[in-house]
Amino acid sequence: MRELGGLVLPAECAGCGAARTPLCAQCRAALPAGGARRVRPRPEPPGLPPVYAAAVFADRARAVLLAHKERGALGLAGPLGAALAGAVRAAAGPGPVAGVLHLVPVPSAAAARARRGHDPVRRTARSAAARLRARGMPVRVWCALRHRRRVADQAGLDALARAENLRGALAGPRGRSALPGPLVLVDDLITTGATLAEAARAVRESGATVLGAAVVASVPGS
Repeated sequence: MRELGGLVLPAECAGCGAARTPLCAQCRAALPAGGARRVRPRPEPPGLPPVYAAAVFADRARAVLLAHKERGALGLAGPLGAALAGAVRAAAGPGPVAGVLHLVPVPSAAAARARRGHDPVRRTARSAAARLRARGMPVRVWCALRHRRRVADQAGLDALARAENLRGALAGPRGRSALPGPLVLVDDLITTGATLAEAARAVRESGATVLGAAVVASVPGS
């Protein structure tokens, strides 16, 4: 009964551990839904589009993002998607976008997706798209990217090693006739920028126009 009760009424906040709430007000505030800031990793990888982040990957925001990504707290896709939606609006630019804006999530590797039981970036992107549509912005999620080879675990790799590890790892859509209008790349986190630069290369080679990239959080200092 205790385990069942935890499913109905979460035992603690994913960000700080406060009792009887899935996400307390202070941790929700660490994922601001209004606005975002431009971030630039150093060194900045070639081909990286303008990137906007809603939060800094530290403290409460870090704990919430990891709870969704690694511990399967799927209900957190709502507040994470709200934060991502603000970054998408910034990445799309100040003017109206002609037609439908497409959000292209960076795909999880097959092994990571199997281990986690879900694709956290795709889930967050869908939440962000729903929020933007509710506010009158025509948006859809377009899963245009795929892995065409396996890559090593990025943990512990520096910027140059990450770029080399990811070089040519992603492929975009196969047919130019299926390309939509302008798009925004989305991910949960930016560290060195190598993943988003590779994603941008893949969709650009297919002929797509990348307006920018949006992430939930960026590492401190970027």
